[in-house]
Amino acid sequence: MRKENNIKRDDYLRRKEALTSFFLNKEYSLMTKKQIKSFFNVPKQDEDLFDGIMEELENEGIILLDESKRYIAVKGNDVIKCTYEAKKEKYGFGINKNDNDIYISFDNSLGAMNNDEVLVKIIKSTSHKTEGKVIKILKRNVKKVVGVFSKNKNFGFVVPIDKKIKDIYIPKKQIIGYKNGQIVEVEITKYATLNNKAEGKILRVIANGEDEKSQIKALYTSYGLDIMENFNNEVKNELKKIPNKVTKEDMKYRIDRTKEKIYTIDASDAMDLDDAIQVKKQEDKYLLSVYIADVSYYVKPLTSIDKEAITRGTSIYIPGKVIPMLPKKLSNGICSLNAGENRLALAIDILFDKKGNVIESNIFKSVIKVTKKMSYEKVYKVICNEDKNVLEEYHDYISDIMLMKELAEILNKKRIKDGSINFEIPETKVLLDENGKVTNIKPYEITIANKIIEEFMLAANMQIAEKFYYLDIPFIYRIHEKPEEEKLKELNKTLGTHGLKIKGIKNIHPKAIADIIALVNDETEKRVISSYILRTLKLAKYSNECLGHFGLAAKYYCHFTSPIRRYPDLFIHRVISDYIESGYVLSNKKINRYLKQAIKYSETSSQAEKQATLIERDFDDLYKCIYMNNFIGDEFESVISNITSFGIFVRLENTVEGLITFDNINDMDYYIYDETRHILIGENTSRVFKIGDKLKVKLVRSDIKTREIDFMII
Repeated sequence: MRKENNIKRDDYLRRKEALTSFFLNKEYSLMTKKQIKSFFNVPKQDEDLFDGIMEELENEGIILLDESKRYIAVKGNDVIKCTYEAKKEKYGFGINKNDNDIYISFDNSLGAMNNDEVLVKIIKSTSHKTEGKVIKILKRNVKKVVGVFSKNKNFGFVVPIDKKIKDIYIPKKQIIGYKNGQIVEVEITKYATLNNKAEGKILRVIANGEDEKSQIKALYTSYGLDIMENFNNEVKNELKKIPNKVTKEDMKYRIDRTKEKIYTIDASDAMDLDDAIQVKKQEDKYLLSVYIADVSYYVKPLTSIDKEAITRGTSIYIPGKVIPMLPKKLSNGICSLNAGENRLALAIDILFDKKGNVIESNIFKSVIKVTKKMSYEKVYKVICNEDKNVLEEYHDYISDIMLMKELAEILNKKRIKDGSINFEIPETKVLLDENGKVTNIKPYEITIANKIIEEFMLAANMQIAEKFYYLDIPFIYRIHEKPEEEKLKELNKTLGTHGLKIKGIKNIHPKAIADIIALVNDETEKRVISSYILRTLKLAKYSNECLGHFGLAAKYYCHFTSPIRRYPDLFIHRVISDYIESGYVLSNKKINRYLKQAIKYSETSSQAEKQATLIERDFDDLYKCIYMNNFIGDEFESVISNITSFGIFVRLENTVEGLITFDNINDMDYYIYDETRHILIGENTSRVFKIGDKLKVKLVRSDIKTREIDFMII
């Protein structure tokens, strides 16, 4: 049998080598897969083998499939497949699978638009910067654009809501009946070149004005959220077959924990409850049980619900609304761990010693009945022993809450000792009234109640990742790679203006960064410097490889705890359940399928997460502009969050950020930008502005159309 496998392997390698040589030959011209099969006379019984080799060559970057379904031979490492990410009108970046940013000037963009898939040739590379030019646009990903219409006698144009997309030209015959200022949806009929704007035709009017409601609707539509808020008919038909209650049949072969005291702790308005917890004291040990909604029991592979979840990748949270990854019947219904209802869960018991070290853990399928739905606000009041009404409501659960707090503090202390970085950068909370009008902008408050859940979920995620890593099972991990040495050198130049320096950057440990943050005593300055450090680090992402999580100082980490709103969690639940049910023995065919899916879904989920983050940030920025419009001319205390060649960015206590242009520094001096240290130096006064400095400012502009806020120093 082994000899037969070796013969098959040798045959596979010979065929792969022949195909590789074929593509790298100077005489090769673009061909479709059908044409290549015909050239090699591939018999029907070998087509699957041929397709597998072609897929492998694509993954290795030897060939690429273009928009015409023909294969391009990539010769050498100087040509890379990227996603084009426009930044401003004059430049953008090519983002490849390794998250390397390749600078692309407008003249070298070949008319690429934001999110287009492009082939980039490296034209210059230094330790600080890699520059490239687009040599081919493989796939256009922008088909429709939402923007503000404007016209004259001979033509019109649409200024996109997405500022990364340039104006769309509208021919004269297309502008009849449309009015200046209308927000419209445009279909691109001709894409831009270096010399000509993109051309389009108006499909519909979305809103008639440029007021705040119109701008909210325009942004909502530009991201396609109006379409995403509904699920297709195939999904709706499948939902009809999903029960509203857990049946006795569903509960078979599961550990029954319905009699245990189990709690959810979430925001008071949360409806999609993924996780529940329980803590017991055993002499000087702690038993933590984490129960996660068993979504994979209801969402089966290859169903329409699953395919839609893969496409969405994550739920999107914008002020006053959630665009869910899964339909409400699942997310708020049968999968949500609602109090008093039997629910299916994938669970882990973790036994800790008194210092927070793991003694043992066990993963199992369970059925639970949550005892009490708790809120962060009320749990915090219980811990602080305040509010008689809350203390009365939670009377029967106070000892359990205090035990949770005790264990969470032990776990947090151990995590910090191990080097985990606590940035503690406040997120923005946008408060709306019943009519959807913004009433306040403030930092999202994080208390010990939030941290209880955070510590317990981190512990569960780390244990799950470690167990399945050692089982050598196809999996999706959450990774955060080490920062590059050059980036850390640049960071040190900025930190040097505060008398700070990160040590050991050649082989950096996260504790070196955590220690730097701990040295900053002023809480406002600490938040700003933390935010600046965070921008220097790489983005966390999903991967089928376990590469560790730098920010958490964790060797093993995954996302297991939110399968209702994140697809990687749902996928690994499916893998875990399959292995539990099969006694940890799966066929090679199934293992190979899981591996391919882990590779694919890691990439699609990482992209979906980036897009969701962008959408959420844009909505926050829009609501901030709407809110700050009420305070034009008012004065505020601020802190410098960033310094650039075109001005100073400052942040207010309520998380609102805005720009101070050089004209608005208001002291008649000429300022020189020191790029290495990110400071401004006055030529005449020698006045220095650096990140973390406090400034008193006046609000001079809050533009809802551009989502920009300007301040001036007073």
